[in-house]
Amino acid sequence: MKTAVAHRAYPEVGRSTNGRVHYLHAAVAEEPVSIPHPLTPLLAPRSIALVGASETLNTPGNDMLHELRVSRYKGEIWPVNPKYEEIEDWTCYPSLSDLPFAPDLAVLAVGNHHLEALMGEAIRIGVKGLVIFGSAQLPGDTGHDTLQNRIQHLAIDAGVPIVGPNCMGYYNVEEGVRAFPFHLPRSLGDGGITFIAQSGSVLTSLLWNERKLAFNLAISPGNELVTTVADYMDYALDLPSTKVIAMFLEAVRDPGGFVAALEKAQARGVPVVLIKVGRSVAAAALAMSHSGAMAGNDDAYEALFRRYGVIRVSSIDELASTALLFAQGRRPGPGGLAAILDSGGEREILLDLADQLNVPMANINHNTVQVLKDNLDHGLEPINPLDAWGTGNHYDVIYENCWQALMEDPDTAVGLFIADLTSGFYLHESFAHICRRVKMRVKKPMAIMTNHVGSEHQDLAIRMTQAGLPVLDGTQPGLLAVMHLLEYRDFQARPQYDLPESIDPAIVQHWRDRLDRVDRPLGEFEALSLLSDYGIAVPQMQVVEHRDEAVAAAETIGYPVVLKTAMPGIFHKTDVGGVKLNLHNRSEVIEAYDELAAALGPMVLVSRMARGEVELAFGLLNDRQFGPLVMVAGGGVFIEMLKDRQVALAPMDLGAAHRCINALKSRPMLNGFRGKPPCDLNALARALCQFSQLADDLGDRINELDVNPVKVSAQGCVAVDALVTPRQFRS
Repeated sequence: MKTAVAHRAYPEVGRSTNGRVHYLHAAVAEEPVSIPHPLTPLLAPRSIALVGASETLNTPGNDMLHELRVSRYKGEIWPVNPKYEEIEDWTCYPSLSDLPFAPDLAVLAVGNHHLEALMGEAIRIGVKGLVIFGSAQLPGDTGHDTLQNRIQHLAIDAGVPIVGPNCMGYYNVEEGVRAFPFHLPRSLGDGGITFIAQSGSVLTSLLWNERKLAFNLAISPGNELVTTVADYMDYALDLPSTKVIAMFLEAVRDPGGFVAALEKAQARGVPVVLIKVGRSVAAAALAMSHSGAMAGNDDAYEALFRRYGVIRVSSIDELASTALLFAQGRRPGPGGLAAILDSGGEREILLDLADQLNVPMANINHNTVQVLKDNLDHGLEPINPLDAWGTGNHYDVIYENCWQALMEDPDTAVGLFIADLTSGFYLHESFAHICRRVKMRVKKPMAIMTNHVGSEHQDLAIRMTQAGLPVLDGTQPGLLAVMHLLEYRDFQARPQYDLPESIDPAIVQHWRDRLDRVDRPLGEFEALSLLSDYGIAVPQMQVVEHRDEAVAAAETIGYPVVLKTAMPGIFHKTDVGGVKLNLHNRSEVIEAYDELAAALGPMVLVSRMARGEVELAFGLLNDRQFGPLVMVAGGGVFIEMLKDRQVALAPMDLGAAHRCINALKSRPMLNGFRGKPPCDLNALARALCQFSQLADDLGDRINELDVNPVKVSAQGCVAVDALVTPRQFRS
């Protein structure tokens, strides 16, 4: 049993909102106490029963025995199969009930038609965890009465965690446990990477083939009937050895638990690197607003990842390089990348790609430049990145002195020694020796990078990585890894801001009650009143039903004014000619009112003509997994054609609002152009924060909220039009 921080269950070891059992811990005390994680019997068992064990080679029943042997598991191993008395020198038992005592873990390598009975037996004798390789599906399974549902309920009711079904099990390298249906006769060294992959092929692609990666835990969670990715993350975050969590995700089956695990990772400074597939899922058919039409399912994940500093990657190569660099354990300080090479041409490749990926290069100072000048052969430039290869005379001294100077420069955050390594080649072996010597003197993160993935360097690369100098294969994956390392540094260094102030509870309750009662979109006057109650500036306005009222309202509000149809059921007023802009006097108001009343009806909204140099849009959607999402987007062509938008979880603080605004493609327009003064970015960010508070308070009562346009100027920002559709509304 490991010493761990005292924990409480989250919210207890019990049911989640989707029926699964939570196995999450959240620290509540600083004093170390011996409390095992709820998944310890499953992932670090003291005894294992292998049900379906077999003498037949190259079958899961036989391979799982060899896996435990090669992993040097020290606990009890009990094969279970009524066909044998002994398998591979282990006594074989006819059933689980015949075992000397209940094992911590039972691995079920049996046909689907045996699963239900075996699970019942395992639970009855007190097995504490299960691994199920099979699919748990039977011919004719339909509706709710399926094998998967039945075994799920059995496990939930008994509080028994399951890896699977439809999985490849796991490697707990740290504990010497392999519950795996395929045998690879290779031992693995302990490391700091936890790898969770919802694809067995992705799991083995790195677990078996990338020998530079050193894992403490690798899991194929399968269908996650009971135990989810979030639970495995939580277990890994209680391991002192975990330096990075790498994942391949197709879906998040326990959103609340997943968010809790990300919060725990953020609190403990453990980076999470993942591939999340499924970016192209469409948002919603027949969405009524820009918010609904523009925000797809993937936007919620992007917002979640940004909030918690999750590093999203696009390929397995990028995942491997990034996990490898983070697993080194060193974190960068201020500054950028320093690099040394032995090729001018490859230096140009590096600079082009670094510029493309926005990887900053270190601005080396005068002292560093002088050291380079004092060491380099004549004709070589003392710059970063540095091509240090000249005549080859005394190259070892030149490279070591120059590399040391580059790494010690105050603006160097991370260093790359770049060479297309060949194992056994004297030059590259000496480069490796130089890197080891410099690493001992400098505490900054450092790696070796090849420009070609297929370089003949595996032996040297493994030796260097094991010595704490990871070898990153390929220029682009390597630079992406550096970029992610610096991004995570910047995420951790973000200043903390307070969330927007809470709104008067009476106002919140008023709008919750109102949205509960209405089954159609709010009229514009009411929608803008909602925004105003949340501290977002709106034009002075009044709803009228007669010409004289329109004139009186315009004169009270002050010219110029806008007239818009306020007739119920008209949501996109411009499309039906329902907006009359920039009216400067009584006669223009009368003419505009008469036209609107004749064409669309007598109810009209009169409002002050809002001015602004730039038009943006705000939006709200309530994501079914992660709750209310807030969108800020460029107006006009930017939102329609360029999909210029940023999405965040609600509520957001002022820093998050500024980051969303700064990430817009249309952001330069806010700086002022054609002689116009810069827009008030602080006012815009405050309005976005207040909008996010609205989303947090009322998002569960709203299907969509679209504020378009939001006009921004040097004097502030004002919401000009809004569409609010309550949750009961069906178009």
